[in-house]
Amino acid sequence: MDSENKNQMDHNKHMDHSGMDHSGMDHSGMDHSKMAHKPAAAVKAPAAIDHAGMDHEGHAGHSEHDHHEMMVADFRKRFVVSLIMTVPILVLSPMIQMFAGLEFRFAGDSYLLFALSTALFVYGGIPFLKGAADELKKKSPGMMTLIALAISVAYIYSSLTVFVLMGMDFFWELATLIDIMLLGHWIEMKSVMGASRSLEELVKLMPETAHMVMDNGETMDMPVKALKEGDTVLVKPGETIPTDGLILEGASSVNESMVTGESVPADKKAGDEVIGGSINGDGAIKFKVDKTGGETFLSQVIRLVKEAQESRSETQRLADTAAKWLFYIAVLSGVATFAAWTALGRDLNFAIERAVTVIVICCPHALGLATPLVTAVSTSIGAKKGLLIRNRANFENARKLNAVIFDKTGTLTEGRFGITDIRGMGVSKEELLGIAFSVEAQSEHPIAKGIVEEGRRLGLKLREVSGYQNITGTGLKATVDGKEIMVVSPGYVKARGIQFDEADYEAMAEAGKTVVFILQEGRLIGYIALTDIIKETAVEAVRTLREMGIESYMLTGDNQRAAGYVSSRLKIEKVFAEVLPQDKALKVEEIKRSGRMVAMAGDGVNDAPALAKADLGIAIGAGTNVAIETADIILVRSNPLDVVSIIRLSKATYRKMLQNLLWATGYNVIALPLAAGVLYNQGILISPAMGAVLMSLSTIIVALNARLLKIE
Repeated sequence: MDSENKNQMDHNKHMDHSGMDHSGMDHSGMDHSKMAHKPAAAVKAPAAIDHAGMDHEGHAGHSEHDHHEMMVADFRKRFVVSLIMTVPILVLSPMIQMFAGLEFRFAGDSYLLFALSTALFVYGGIPFLKGAADELKKKSPGMMTLIALAISVAYIYSSLTVFVLMGMDFFWELATLIDIMLLGHWIEMKSVMGASRSLEELVKLMPETAHMVMDNGETMDMPVKALKEGDTVLVKPGETIPTDGLILEGASSVNESMVTGESVPADKKAGDEVIGGSINGDGAIKFKVDKTGGETFLSQVIRLVKEAQESRSETQRLADTAAKWLFYIAVLSGVATFAAWTALGRDLNFAIERAVTVIVICCPHALGLATPLVTAVSTSIGAKKGLLIRNRANFENARKLNAVIFDKTGTLTEGRFGITDIRGMGVSKEELLGIAFSVEAQSEHPIAKGIVEEGRRLGLKLREVSGYQNITGTGLKATVDGKEIMVVSPGYVKARGIQFDEADYEAMAEAGKTVVFILQEGRLIGYIALTDIIKETAVEAVRTLREMGIESYMLTGDNQRAAGYVSSRLKIEKVFAEVLPQDKALKVEEIKRSGRMVAMAGDGVNDAPALAKADLGIAIGAGTNVAIETADIILVRSNPLDVVSIIRLSKATYRKMLQNLLWATGYNVIALPLAAGVLYNQGILISPAMGAVLMSLSTIIVALNARLLKIE
């Protein structure tokens, strides 16, 4: 079908009204027993979370979404239990009693403190110990290794003070450090949870049974998966087409928007192809199955989505980078401190205490909350503004974007028709619209809805209509106020040799408008032009992105005329028109290869592979579930201007993360040398208690700073 026919509603198209990081994290300590798991699906997990160490024994078939829900629940449980256990540990700790000016000692209290701390170390610390093992196995120490080092050193040294060494224990530090880190990971995992269900949503588009036509002409319902190439299938009005095929009998209007993104239902007749997952209109059709299983269009989309998702690289979190360097600093500083004091002749207890203090201080509590708190606040801000963040890593990288690709229909436009021009010939515009309004009120076609909406907006009264007919391939026919009225396509008018202003019509066609002609008793009395309505905020969105140095592209399956009209109104210079659904992801890759960091905004199933392939996938909330589940960000309000808000929020979030990481780790510049005893001879030495005060102050600053996050 050529592009003109597609947009101008010829008799073969459109006028049939027959129907309308935690990288390295290991969760092997998680209890998965007695948990029901659904069949596995190859879905996208939030970036930077590695579950290689998780105990999956007996549960290999559970879904990734259930998996993450269990992890969040597990960290919440570990945090709550550990927090409860921390209370008696703090009460029993001599250092905390001394710091609070209290004394609560009794026989065997140190052994009780040791027992409670051991239980907390094992129960609350196991995720970090397992995660550290995995990081070290990959030769990439990070946050988990730093935490594991701090809690292990604190536990081992404190245990030695109970049984061997003379000195003050660090059990209180062990407990509070585990609590803070569990809280931080719980907050972050809860924020990033939302594993993709895109493949599940795609499968939901397909019916489970089909009406197969037997050799004797009778139909029999059978599972879609049992269909074979060459089988004949009957699709009744309003049903979902079960698989790809070629129409043998019947004619209908098929809504393919869920699959192709095309806003106008396609008229189908014998010889035309149908796509599984599209919805049949009012006509019954019989088609021959020509593709099944993995060969169908929908299956190909599934494959593209899966490949695009699997090709994504993980984003290294800022906190992990800081943690890696702090790990090396902690080990080297601890060893150097011990060696120095030993060489200076100080006793073993003093040298060990200084080394342990240095190592523990290297893992500040605030570091565990530096990014999770910003994550939680930015997620909350986004939600209030209608920006639902599903992939944190890709969202945080949105600050680097320099190109945004917009799908046209439903993203930059409303996906519904509105009247742009009314040309009366011998009758007034109001009279012409009133006649068309009365006839089209009987139809559910998108073109009809556009005319009816305008008639209602103007308060026009419906006239008496009788003899209503929907003529496939032609248009509508009815009697209005005793006169025969036809609403037809340009093709019908041209075929009958009816004269009209072709220059005016061609100008409308060049602008991507769809034109319907109204005949009264066989005489042309006028024509009405409609087009897909451009969203009011789209112009401002493109302009603002341009001011930010970000280039806008438009991608559409529509022809050059329709694309040109929209792009000229929005001042988008880079336009890709007549792009087949399966080629949209290729266009994204093409732009990425040019050196650009690309965001893709779309709303249809055909946009899903492109959304997954882009550096940032943005789904319009009013779009299909598939597009939404494949995207990194969902725009609840379907407002193109929200794309600007995403980028601004990403930049603001990144700035806050940097600030918090500086606050969380910066005090080490002063605290570490003082804890090591550099100014010991001058009488300045940071005790474990003073270290605790500094860490607490750093944590408070980080928390307050995160709350100050806002979009410019």
